[in-house]
Amino acid sequence: MSEPEEELREDAAEKKKREKRSWRRKKEKREQDEEEQVEQEEQHSEGVVLRGIFKLGKKSHDVLLTRTRLTWTPIIPETPTAGEACAVQPGVLLLQDVFAVKVKRRRGAGQQSGGAVLGVALFCCRRRGRKLEEDTLQLHNASAEHTHAWYNTLSELIAGFSSRPRYVKVFINPSSHKKEAVHIYREHVAPLFKMADVRTDITVTERKGHALSVMKECKLDEYDGVVCVGGDGFVAELCHALVLRAQLDANSPENPVKSSLPLGIIPAGSTDVVSCSVHGVRDPVTAALHIVLGHLQDVDMCSFSSHDQLLRFGFSAMFGFGGQSLARAEKKRWMPSSRRREYALVKTLARLRPEDCQLSFLPAKRSTSEQADHRDQSPDLEAEQTWVTKQGLYLSISIMSIPCLSPHVPRGLAPNTSLANGSAALIAVGNTSRSEFIKHLKRYNSSSGQFSFSFVEAHTVSAVRIRPWSLPAAWSEEESEEEEEEKGDPKTTPIIQSEGAAFPWNMDGELVEIPNEVLVRVHQRLITLYGEEVEEVESNASCSCI
Repeated sequence: MSEPEEELREDAAEKKKREKRSWRRKKEKREQDEEEQVEQEEQHSEGVVLRGIFKLGKKSHDVLLTRTRLTWTPIIPETPTAGEACAVQPGVLLLQDVFAVKVKRRRGAGQQSGGAVLGVALFCCRRRGRKLEEDTLQLHNASAEHTHAWYNTLSELIAGFSSRPRYVKVFINPSSHKKEAVHIYREHVAPLFKMADVRTDITVTERKGHALSVMKECKLDEYDGVVCVGGDGFVAELCHALVLRAQLDANSPENPVKSSLPLGIIPAGSTDVVSCSVHGVRDPVTAALHIVLGHLQDVDMCSFSSHDQLLRFGFSAMFGFGGQSLARAEKKRWMPSSRRREYALVKTLARLRPEDCQLSFLPAKRSTSEQADHRDQSPDLEAEQTWVTKQGLYLSISIMSIPCLSPHVPRGLAPNTSLANGSAALIAVGNTSRSEFIKHLKRYNSSSGQFSFSFVEAHTVSAVRIRPWSLPAAWSEEESEEEEEEKGDPKTTPIIQSEGAAFPWNMDGELVEIPNEVLVRVHQRLITLYGEEVEEVESNASCSCI
């Protein structure tokens, strides 16, 4: 053997020794990391509950179960290949993201029960930004005893999440938007409820106010939550019903009372601003997963009253342009919803005119902790604060206690408002030209700038009072009058005033006509919704308002 060949063989042997030493060091480090992970879990009172071997895919894994998580690490043979020698990061699944556990079995065609045990399936959710998606983790093991021990333990741990509902009252509005609410519930929501063993009592509403009448009579103590499938108007009706029912049960007709039952919102409307504000996306699967996982979010609400008479509870109200455009849209219910909105928007812009009114508001306190101690401010407490009063012509006045996100306005109509800070956004748009007003509306499509006009005021408030000075116009004018205006001089068409006429308001997407002043009060954390607060929504949606 020549000297070069001997040197090559020695180099190969030395290289093999170095690879073995490297693999041994990596193995020792991996074992050390696993031991440290177990020690950390035990230090946090999360000691290993179960440990076993399962196959994930085609590879065997060492699976550890604690009270909060499941971790799995591939089992590497004594003499691993080059690819297996590298350090392996264990997989992790938090039990808070698991909503169902099932035993997997092999069954023949037509076989409804029994079958050989194959392992355990964990049904969970995975997050893609604000969107939640259904996912499944398959743990394969043919031992029936081993599988059932894991199934029973996992089921017990998952049942320990007390906020998860077991029995819910479901209201479906079949008339919402494109009349898809029943289909959305059956296709996207019902299968998840069945998988999570959530029992349901379903009411398909037949008329406006049907859900409110049912809520006043039904035995709410039987349920863990209420679910509504519909648009913003339907959501507001259910929220209003829950608070009224809480007042009735507490024998407190004067003061709002927080409902003991949370409300889940499955979006099935045209804008779904409440659902978007608490979920971040307009997606029925995301909404259903928030419900089955028991994600709870306290949310502020407003009370709307006139002359000491409660009108309703809700989240937003628009006076002026918002109310006028909705009033025109309601007259064209025979049109498709998108066309109806476009028609009302263009028509209201064409006949744009301000309302003469007195605007008064209470600036919100800076300290949220102080607000929490005075969740429902009494009239005496309000009297001690200083009302700011202004008189003038306003094209639009909006009050919103939530951000009011939607696919059309991805940053929200009130982007600086959170869900539970005890305040609302007051946005008052003074009299200006039509072109400047349109520029203001278009700015809602961008990240900022909609409030940077001299005629726009934005305030953070705890109460608002709007007192119109001009007489209300009758918003039920005939089509012939609109056609006459389109043909000729609009100055020749008078504003028709009649007995019983009222100003149109847009309250949570519902038309409410009120002839007198309106008082709006913010009530902190008045209702609990299934969802999570949206801190920042990343969206490429474009605004189709203009």
